[in-house]
Amino acid sequence: MLATRIIPCLDVKEGRVVKGVNFLGLKDAGDPLELAIKYNEQSADELVFLDITATNQKRETILELASRLARELFIPFTIGGGISTIKQIEEIVTAGADKVSINSAAVKRPELITEGAEQFGSQCIVIAIDVKRVGKEWHVFTHSGQKDTGLDAVLWAKEVQDRGAGEILLTSMDRDGQQDGFDLEINRRISESLHIPVIASGGGGKLEHFVEAVTKGKADAVLAASVFHYGTYSINQVKEFMSSKGITVRL
Repeated sequence: MLATRIIPCLDVKEGRVVKGVNFLGLKDAGDPLELAIKYNEQSADELVFLDITATNQKRETILELASRLARELFIPFTIGGGISTIKQIEEIVTAGADKVSINSAAVKRPELITEGAEQFGSQCIVIAIDVKRVGKEWHVFTHSGQKDTGLDAVLWAKEVQDRGAGEILLTSMDRDGQQDGFDLEINRRISESLHIPVIASGGGGKLEHFVEAVTKGKADAVLAASVFHYGTYSINQVKEFMSSKGITVRL
């Protein structure tokens, strides 16, 4: 059985890590390199860096950050934000990132998923899906959660898989920053519909939430930000608790 991964997420804005609630009210949470080194020492399985304003402000993700991280880290890391071309994927991977995360551009031109997977391998292509409940459905949102695409989240996840993505980063906008638990229903629906890994994101606040994301939400990995950035829990604390509940993790 594959170990469940614990992944800190660092949302980067203008060179600083920030965190908000429901994608709003961003507050400074520290220096990305300093936090990355701390999580590296705490045995995080991977790290995800998202330049959360890159798409809206028409900026490319900062390649310098990828290069600095590659020199300092010994664990895989993903970089996303504003990635819309094969050239940008190549630049980020060449700078040292193990994976790229794509959201808005994949919705706009789904062929980018296939092209990226063919050129760099499916394992390199992570599709970020930001979802929000609309009525009885979950819609896919883009542009840092500002645009409702009208796409059904489960159907889009299936298409993403069919086009060659290696992994899905599924974030519940309704739960983001609330720390009251992951959206187990949409995580389970998507996880049970796919054969590629799903990373649960949005809502982690208690140790039990991480366990539920795996046991009830069927997630293959769990991502969180606030509880790690502000010292509520260390990576090791989360892993030890999950292990005590029978979940396989790398300690």
